[in-house]
Amino acid sequence: MTENTEHTPETPENQANETDAPAEANAPAPEKTAEDALAAAQAEIAELKDKLLRAVAETENLRRRAEREKQDATNYAVTAFARDLLPVSDNLRRALDSLPEDADGNETLKALVEGVEMTERELLNNFEKHGIRKVDPKGEKFDHNLHQAMFEIPNSGAEEGTVVQVMQVGYTLKERLLRPAMVGVAKGSAPEKQDHVDTTA
Repeated sequence: MTENTEHTPETPENQANETDAPAEANAPAPEKTAEDALAAAQAEIAELKDKLLRAVAETENLRRRAEREKQDATNYAVTAFARDLLPVSDNLRRALDSLPEDADGNETLKALVEGVEMTERELLNNFEKHGIRKVDPKGEKFDHNLHQAMFEIPNSGAEEGTVVQVMQVGYTLKERLLRPAMVGVAKGSAPEKQDHVDTTA
Protein backbone atom coordinates (compact mmCIF):
# COMPACT_ATOMS: atom_id res chain seq x y z
CA MET A 1 0.00 0.00 0.00
CA THR A 2 1.52 3.26 -1.01
CA GLU A 3 0.88 6.62 0.64
CA ASN A 4 -0.29 9.47 -1.48
CA THR A 5 1.84 12.52 -0.94
CA GLU A 6 0.96 15.85 -2.28
CA HIS A 7 3.57 17.17 -4.59
CA THR A 8 3.71 20.82 -5.50
CA PRO A 9 4.60 21.15 -9.06
CA GLU A 10 7.65 23.21 -9.69
CA THR A 11 6.87 26.44 -11.36
CA PRO A 12 9.08 29.32 -12.37
CA GLU A 13 7.62 31.41 -9.51
CA ASN A 14 8.52 28.80 -6.87
CA GLN A 15 12.03 28.49 -8.19
CA ALA A 16 12.46 32.26 -8.09
CA ASN A 17 11.29 32.46 -4.44
CA GLU A 18 13.71 29.70 -3.40
CA THR A 19 16.65 31.39 -4.98
CA ASP A 20 15.76 34.88 -3.68
CA ALA A 21 15.41 33.95 0.05
CA PRO A 22 19.03 32.92 0.74
CA ALA A 23 20.27 35.87 -1.28
CA GLU A 24 18.48 38.33 1.02
CA ALA A 25 19.76 36.57 4.17
CA ASN A 26 23.36 36.65 3.00
CA ALA A 27 23.25 40.20 1.67
CA PRO A 28 26.26 42.23 2.89
CA ALA A 29 25.65 45.21 5.24
CA PRO A 30 25.68 48.57 3.52
CA GLU A 31 29.16 50.03 3.50
CA LYS A 32 29.90 53.10 5.68
CA THR A 33 30.22 56.29 3.83
CA ALA A 34 33.33 58.43 4.08
CA GLU A 35 31.37 61.00 6.11
CA ASP A 36 30.36 58.37 8.69
CA ALA A 37 33.93 57.16 9.03
CA LEU A 38 35.20 60.73 9.46
CA ALA A 39 32.57 61.51 12.09
CA ALA A 40 33.42 58.35 14.04
CA ALA A 41 37.13 59.16 13.89
CA GLN A 42 36.54 62.72 15.09
CA ALA A 43 34.39 61.50 17.97
CA GLU A 44 37.08 59.04 19.01
CA ILE A 45 39.75 61.75 18.80
CA ALA A 46 37.63 64.09 20.95
CA GLU A 47 37.12 61.36 23.55
CA LEU A 48 40.82 60.53 23.68
CA LYS A 49 41.71 64.23 23.92
CA ASP A 50 39.31 64.67 26.84
CA LYS A 51 40.82 61.67 28.64
CA LEU A 52 44.32 63.03 28.04
CA LEU A 53 43.44 66.47 29.38
CA ARG A 54 41.85 64.94 32.47
CA ALA A 55 44.91 62.78 33.08
CA VAL A 56 47.25 65.76 32.69
CA ALA A 57 45.12 67.87 35.07
CA GLU A 58 45.02 65.10 37.66
CA THR A 59 48.78 64.63 37.44
CA GLU A 60 49.32 68.37 37.90
CA ASN A 61 47.02 68.42 40.92
CA LEU A 62 48.91 65.52 42.47
CA ARG A 63 52.22 67.28 41.85
CA ARG A 64 51.01 70.50 43.46
CA ARG A 65 49.55 68.64 46.43
CA ALA A 66 52.82 66.79 46.95
CA GLU A 67 54.79 70.05 46.80
CA ARG A 68 52.41 71.71 49.26
CA GLU A 69 52.62 68.79 51.68
CA LYS A 70 56.41 68.81 51.41
CA GLN A 71 56.50 72.56 52.08
CA ASP A 72 54.15 72.20 55.05
CA ALA A 73 56.27 69.41 56.45
CA THR A 74 59.34 71.66 56.20
CA ASN A 75 57.62 74.75 57.61
CA TYR A 76 55.85 73.08 60.51
CA ALA A 77 58.26 70.30 61.45
CA VAL A 78 59.20 72.21 64.62
CA THR A 79 55.60 72.68 65.79
CA ALA A 80 55.75 70.24 68.71
CA PHE A 81 59.21 71.45 69.77
CA ALA A 82 58.08 75.09 69.58
CA ARG A 83 55.05 74.40 71.78
CA ASP A 84 57.34 72.78 74.35
CA LEU A 85 59.47 75.95 74.45
CA LEU A 86 56.60 78.39 74.97
CA PRO A 87 56.39 77.78 78.74
CA VAL A 88 60.11 78.64 78.97
CA SER A 89 59.40 82.05 77.46
CA ASP A 90 56.40 82.46 79.79
CA ASN A 91 58.50 81.70 82.86
CA LEU A 92 61.23 84.14 81.87
CA ARG A 93 58.62 86.89 81.49
CA ARG A 94 57.00 85.97 84.83
CA ALA A 95 60.38 86.15 86.52
CA LEU A 96 60.96 89.65 85.14
CA ASP A 97 57.44 90.83 86.02
CA SER A 98 57.75 89.58 89.61
CA LEU A 99 60.89 91.58 90.42
CA PRO A 100 60.56 94.22 93.13
CA GLU A 101 60.58 97.86 92.12
CA ASP A 102 63.85 98.57 93.94
CA ALA A 103 65.74 95.84 92.06
CA ASP A 104 67.90 98.45 90.33
CA GLY A 105 69.43 99.44 93.65
CA ASN A 106 70.84 95.99 94.30
CA GLU A 107 73.86 95.30 92.11
CA THR A 108 73.63 91.53 92.48
CA LEU A 109 69.93 91.50 91.65
CA LYS A 110 70.48 93.95 88.82
CA ALA A 111 72.99 91.60 87.17
CA LEU A 112 70.52 88.73 87.53
CA VAL A 113 67.79 90.79 85.90
CA GLU A 114 70.04 91.69 82.99
CA GLY A 115 70.91 88.03 82.51
CA VAL A 116 67.24 87.00 82.46
CA GLU A 117 66.40 89.80 80.02
CA MET A 118 69.23 88.76 77.70
CA THR A 119 68.03 85.15 77.83
CA GLU A 120 64.50 86.19 76.97
CA ARG A 121 65.67 88.36 74.06
CA GLU A 122 67.84 85.56 72.71
CA LEU A 123 64.98 83.10 72.92
CA LEU A 124 62.57 85.46 71.14
CA ASN A 125 65.18 86.20 68.45
CA ASN A 126 65.56 82.49 67.78
CA PHE A 127 61.79 82.16 67.69
CA GLU A 128 61.71 84.85 65.00
CA LYS A 129 64.36 83.05 62.94
CA HIS A 130 62.11 80.01 62.76
CA GLY A 131 58.90 81.96 62.04
CA ILE A 132 57.57 81.92 65.60
CA ARG A 133 56.05 85.28 66.54
CA LYS A 134 54.54 86.56 69.76
CA VAL A 135 50.90 87.66 69.81
CA ASP A 136 50.49 90.42 72.42
CA PRO A 137 47.20 92.08 71.40
CA LYS A 138 46.58 94.61 74.19
CA GLY A 139 44.68 97.56 72.72
CA GLU A 140 43.80 95.67 69.54
CA LYS A 141 40.41 94.50 68.33
CA PHE A 142 39.51 91.00 69.51
CA ASP A 143 40.22 88.39 66.83
CA HIS A 144 38.82 84.91 67.49
CA ASN A 145 41.44 83.48 65.12
CA LEU A 146 44.28 84.61 67.40
CA HIS A 147 42.73 85.34 70.80
CA GLN A 148 40.81 83.43 73.43
CA ALA A 149 38.48 85.59 75.52
CA MET A 150 38.68 84.61 79.20
CA PHE A 151 36.36 87.30 80.58
CA GLU A 152 34.68 90.60 79.74
CA ILE A 153 35.48 93.88 81.45
CA PRO A 154 32.52 96.29 81.66
CA ASN A 155 32.98 100.07 81.77
CA SER A 156 36.66 99.87 80.90
CA GLY A 157 36.55 103.07 78.88
CA ALA A 158 37.70 101.21 75.77
CA GLU A 159 35.61 100.47 72.73
CA GLU A 160 33.56 97.31 73.00
CA GLY A 161 35.44 94.27 71.68
CA THR A 162 38.87 95.76 72.39
CA VAL A 163 41.46 93.66 74.23
CA VAL A 164 42.18 95.52 77.47
CA GLN A 165 44.06 92.83 79.38
CA VAL A 166 46.39 90.02 78.31
CA MET A 167 46.61 87.14 80.74
CA GLN A 168 48.95 85.11 78.54
CA VAL A 169 50.52 86.06 75.22
CA GLY A 170 49.96 83.85 72.21
CA TYR A 171 52.27 82.64 69.45
CA THR A 172 52.00 81.87 65.75
CA LEU A 173 54.21 79.65 63.61
CA LYS A 174 54.31 81.15 60.14
CA GLU A 175 50.65 81.02 59.04
CA ARG A 176 49.43 78.77 61.85
CA LEU A 177 48.39 79.48 65.41
CA LEU A 178 50.58 77.79 68.00
CA ARG A 179 48.73 79.13 71.01
CA PRO A 180 45.99 81.75 71.30
CA ALA A 181 46.49 84.78 73.49
CA MET A 182 44.29 84.60 76.59
CA VAL A 183 42.68 88.00 76.98
CA GLY A 184 40.08 90.12 78.73
CA VAL A 185 37.79 92.04 76.39
CA ALA A 186 36.04 95.35 76.93
CA LYS A 187 32.28 95.15 77.25
CA GLY A 188 30.51 98.40 76.46
CA SER A 189 27.08 99.29 77.69
CA ALA A 190 24.28 98.92 75.16
CA PRO A 191 23.10 102.23 73.73
CA GLU A 192 19.82 103.43 75.15
CA LYS A 193 16.85 103.11 72.86
CA GLN A 194 15.36 106.40 71.78
CA ASP A 195 11.73 106.83 70.92
CA HIS A 196 11.27 107.72 67.30
CA VAL A 197 9.47 111.01 66.87
CA ASP A 198 7.71 111.58 63.60
CA THR A 199 8.50 115.13 62.55
CA THR A 200 6.62 114.96 59.28
CA ALA A 201 3.21 116.52 59.65
